Amino acid sequence: MSDSLARFPRGILASAVVPWDESYGLMEDLFREQVARILAHTPLVYVMGTAGEGYAVSDEQFRQVTTAFAEEMRKAGAEPMVGVISMSATTVHARIDWARSLGVRDFQISLPSWGVCTPVEAARFIDGVCSAHPDCRFLHYNLARAGRLLEPDEYAALSERNPNLVATKNSSQVVSFLASLQERSPRLRHFITDLGFCHASLVGECGLLTATTSCNPLTARRYYDAGLRRDTATLLPLFQELLRLLRDLFALVTPHGHMDGAYDKMYVKLTLPRFPLRLLPPYSCVPEEVFERFAELLRTRYPRWYPS
Repeated sequence: MSDSLARFPRGILASAVVPWDESYGLMEDLFREQVARILAHTPLVYVMGTAGEGYAVSDEQFRQVTTAFAEEMRKAGAEPMVGVISMSATTVHARIDWARSLGVRDFQISLPSWGVCTPVEAARFIDGVCSAHPDCRFLHYNLARAGRLLEPDEYAALSERNPNLVATKNSSQVVSFLASLQERSPRLRHFITDLGFCHASLVGECGLLTATTSCNPLTARRYYDAGLRRDTATLLPLFQELLRLLRDLFALVTPHGHMDGAYDKMYVKLTLPRFPLRLLPPYSCVPEEVFERFAELLRTRYPRWYPS
């Protein structure tokens, strides 16, 4: 295994989300514009994770989105990372093989979720994907929607067996878990979501997985850099503000949309007003009037997180 597969870069990892027209076709020009805007702030961008509705796309939609995304990333000299989510391991392998034909080598995978995977089944799935595609790099998204979280000891064993398992995404806020995660599998690059990042960055060398912090990439960069320096005088006030912001955001949005993309499309719409909020069926999106209330909330109560 080459050194390029040994360590994934530390940084800010951001999601591109997908704009669908009224017939659920890809609005390609708008999608490409969004990707270019993200790349102005970080080269680490992925598509079709949970926020990008990778769980819901057809094979045709997968190919359309992957093609446009890979082209836009390569224009900027960045490596595309493509999410592959399915309850079928066969489909996962087929989509990876198709994306590989475009030159994609970085992928994000999640456990099949129709039934909660046992430790043996989880290992069988990840080992099988990694070993079948030795020229690719894999990030595992450790999310509760799969029914269970992989434990630090599981990651340690998986990392030892699979040199091309290079990174994880974790949304936990439990400091002991995040510390153990980084201690037990130090070769993996662990990306931690907004709130967990604050304390994880003080006990290890993690990356930031942006969610609500993507509303203002400049403030997100300040938050990340403070974690990098372990500058608690800057980091903790931003963390406390995020806590309050997320409390208000959940109260506003939860009655209307519960999927990750319902939130992430609002974040994009702040800077791309033409961006539609609709999700692939059957999931509910946030109504326009709720988005307007969210934008006003940021403007008036959390101006540091409103787009510059």
